[in-house]
Amino acid sequence: MDENLQTLIGTYLAHLDGLIRRGRQLRDVLATDASDDRAIAATRAWQEDCGIRINQLSGGSKAHWLARSFSEAFLVRSAGGHATEGAPPGEIVERLLDVLGQAAASLSRTDGAPILSSTSSESATRRFEFVHNPELRPIVEQAYTDSRRAFEEGDYDLALRTSCGILEAIVTDALEHKGLKAEAVSDTPPGKIADWSFETRLAVAERAGLIRGGCARLPAVARTYREHNENEPKVTVSASDAQRTGQVLHVVMRDLNPGR
Repeated sequence: MDENLQTLIGTYLAHLDGLIRRGRQLRDVLATDASDDRAIAATRAWQEDCGIRINQLSGGSKAHWLARSFSEAFLVRSAGGHATEGAPPGEIVERLLDVLGQAAASLSRTDGAPILSSTSSESATRRFEFVHNPELRPIVEQAYTDSRRAFEEGDYDLALRTSCGILEAIVTDALEHKGLKAEAVSDTPPGKIADWSFETRLAVAERAGLIRGGCARLPAVARTYREHNENEPKVTVSASDAQRTGQVLHVVMRDLNPGR
């Protein structure tokens, strides 16, 4: 699988892993005391977070198999087989854990099958038509939507990390298409593109003339985005940091697609 694609998928898998671990903790608490008010409140908050992530992974489509599985997790079946609302909290948690597991399994597939969506690359809009790898286009398009949504919801760390992931992916795509090697650019360490740091990739792309100097505006916290941990945040990302990172992404997108 392409290294750019793998990086973005890794980000989504990390999000799912965090939700799965939280869900298992809640399942264990509810198994001991299904009437625990604090556990029930925490479960509702977790379900909302699951809904947000499932909505992102399904592209906002209620017809997507993942979105349907999420909705069905809240239903119970009557004796006649009809769906009715009202499954017990512990059972809902167990079902949602299964849905999250299905999402993670789909993202982890290496057999060439479509990832999550059954519509494959044609779902990507013209925004990323300049990306040379057709497999990468729908992934960065979805990530772009996720980044904007995260910013609107006030999750500035997620918005920044997702924007940086897109930025790194499209710059790497351009470098690989150009066939550049680090040795061809002065003051750059040798090695494969996949081994370069985020900043090295940006620097090589700039020196090679693929992009201009827009990345100079990246905030310091964006340059170390790979080190951010979603479950144990060690950095503070402001709205300004996330906004500037998004602006830099747009500048680089224009650089890589001059006719846009």
